[in-house]
Amino acid sequence: MASQLLTTYKQKIQSLELVPSGGGCFELSANGDLIYSKLQTGEFPDENQLVEEVGKRLG
Repeated sequence: MASQLLTTYKQKIQSLELVPSGGGCFELSANGDLIYSKLQTGEFPDENQLVEEVGKRLG
């Protein structure tokens, strides 16, 4: 997903941080706002949908 975000929004993303973790944790935040949490939903997200959500927040 990181590569898709950078490819799609390379001119708009100022920084990107990946934090490795275990136990099935997957969370995506933009500007401090939680966009998605696998811990809350129990499901792995649709990558395209999350890329679109990030784009909305980038303006």
